[in-house]
Amino acid sequence: MTDSIPPTPNGLPTTTSTPTTSTTDTITTTNTFPPSTTPSLSSIITHCHTKIHTFLSESHPADSLLAKVQLQTRTSLNVISTALHRYPLNELSLSYNGGKDCLVLLVLFLASLHPHPAPEDGGLTSIPAIYALPPDPFPDVEEFVQWSARAYHLNVLKYTTDPPRSTIKSTFEDYLFVNPGVKAIFVGTRRTDPHGAKLTHFDRTDSGWPDFVRVHPVIDWHYAEIWAFIRHLGLRYCGLYDRGYTSLGGTADTHPNPKLRVEVDGEDAGEGVEEGRYKPAYELTEDLEERLGRN
Repeated sequence: MTDSIPPTPNGLPTTTSTPTTSTTDTITTTNTFPPSTTPSLSSIITHCHTKIHTFLSESHPADSLLAKVQLQTRTSLNVISTALHRYPLNELSLSYNGGKDCLVLLVLFLASLHPHPAPEDGGLTSIPAIYALPPDPFPDVEEFVQWSARAYHLNVLKYTTDPPRSTIKSTFEDYLFVNPGVKAIFVGTRRTDPHGAKLTHFDRTDSGWPDFVRVHPVIDWHYAEIWAFIRHLGLRYCGLYDRGYTSLGGTADTHPNPKLRVEVDGEDAGEGVEEGRYKPAYELTEDLEERLGRN
């Protein structure tokens, strides 16, 4: 099944959570982005570019988390720049599901489009994107993807996967059938994701799959680096992350991460704890613990 999410902004809300400041690496989240107004795509691109390059100009201790994020950011920008030189914009698309990794990818991609002509000068009016969702999506994720489409001017085509009738493979077949000009798709896969261990920055799809190049700008980012970027830049993110979810799928196979369960009087709160009894996702630090909330 396919559906289109209109990209036109309309009353954008502000942040999803109470801003906090971490004393480690001075990660601040007092600024929220995008703003609660309705900026044009060219304004969003300029704003992303400014935020990223302001961050890269900051001075952080060489062994700090934010210094590592700066190195990862520069690498990702180089990958995106290479893709933009290899392919015209009308041959590029973005895989976006509202998760933390593709959010980082989206902001880096938008920043890379600067300087960008305004729509009246022949520039983009929206960013093409594919959203492959599970048969049992979280309402919070659906809401955040729709908000993202408005805030970041994404032209999202939404496909529901429901194996064996509809799979990730058939989803991309359907997407490329209606978008035959797309030659490369940016994907927010990281090294510790399933099937991510051997990926490079540019990988053509395997035999038997619809033919396109997968571009992986954030493939080597660590979990803590993703969250440091999001929080330091003050990006709005899906509210499930504030309730202990660290990896998002469908309602049947996704649960709050047990490593973030709040202890009560020195003991684990146990099964069936109430909502809000988990620490937020950004308090997890280990890559290999990220998917402990997934079946």
